[in-house]
Amino acid sequence: MTVRVMLISPAMNAALREARFDGDAPLDRSGRERAKAAADAVPAAGLTLSGPSERCRETSEALGLAARPEPALSGWDLARWSGRRLDDVAAAEPARMSAWLGDPSAAPHGGESLRDLVGRIGGWLDSLGGPDAPGEGFLAVAVAEAAVVRAAVVHGLRLPAEAFWRLDVAPLTLTELSGRSGRWNVGLGRPLTAPTVR
Repeated sequence: MTVRVMLISPAMNAALREARFDGDAPLDRSGRERAKAAADAVPAAGLTLSGPSERCRETSEALGLAARPEPALSGWDLARWSGRRLDDVAAAEPARMSAWLGDPSAAPHGGESLRDLVGRIGGWLDSLGGPDAPGEGFLAVAVAEAAVVRAAVVHGLRLPAEAFWRLDVAPLTLTELSGRSGRWNVGLGRPLTAPTVR
């Protein structure tokens, strides 16, 4: 049974502009305006979800989606690093930062390791394409943090966890996974822009 899962990365906010680890920060004005402008580009879906962060919820609202919050789509739990600037953490804790970047099982911040994140998101993804899936051709749309999108791609393509660091997900892009549990195809990073009227 084939399902389609479209993951939309949330719009821009100040934390992203400042290279901060995901904190629960709202969209900035520019991000909100761009999301509203892209609302017509979002496909209709049988299931519409949102990660629980403020940024994901506000992006969903700006896109005109009546999205249900999905706890499984929570951003990467980086515990005490959450909300801090990347360069500040690297300067204060270089050995821990190096361990975190080099070992997918490391969680020096006290939160989830990369392996844990990929496992959590992979479990959610496979539940949509598993034996209890809603039906052939079912489409789910979810607004989810970039780390969640990257983890879904790593799981879907059965990549080594380290490949996560080689994937970039820009704000307001759509990544599509189609298939079923254990066999996913991926369409990466389509810009979410309103269709051109001719």
